[in-house]
Amino acid sequence: MDIRAKSIRPFIGAKNFQESSSFYRDIGFEEVVLSHNLTLFRIGDFGFYLQDAYVKDWVDNTMVFMEVEDVHQFWDDLQKLNLPSHYHTARITPVRTEPWGAVCYVHDPSGILWHFGTFSK
Repeated sequence: MDIRAKSIRPFIGAKNFQESSSFYRDIGFEEVVLSHNLTLFRIGDFGFYLQDAYVKDWVDNTMVFMEVEDVHQFWDDLQKLNLPSHYHTARITPVRTEPWGAVCYVHDPSGILWHFGTFSK
C-alpha cells in the first residue's frame, strides 16, 4: 500500500462552539468557517476541525499533539495571552523536560488536552 498523505485533520468537539472558536483564534490559528457548526482551524498546512458537538466522554478523552519549533518560545508567547483570565476553564501547564524532548500543556475551554512539544535533536 502506497499512501501519499498530504495532511491529517482530526475532528474535535466543543462544549461552547463560539467560546472555543475565540480561544483558537487567540492562540494563533486561522479560522475557516465551513458551516454554522464546523470550522477548520489551521496554522500553515496543519489544521483540525472544530465541531459544534459535545459528548463529555469523547471530549474528556481527546488529546492532540502539535510539534512546535521551540516549545520554550511557544510557552513564553502563550503566557502573554493570559488565557485563564479570559477562558475560565482553560488551563496551561509549564514546559516539562521529557526523555524525548520538552512539552507544555493547554486545556481548551471544553477540556481538550493539547500537547505542544519540541523533540530533542
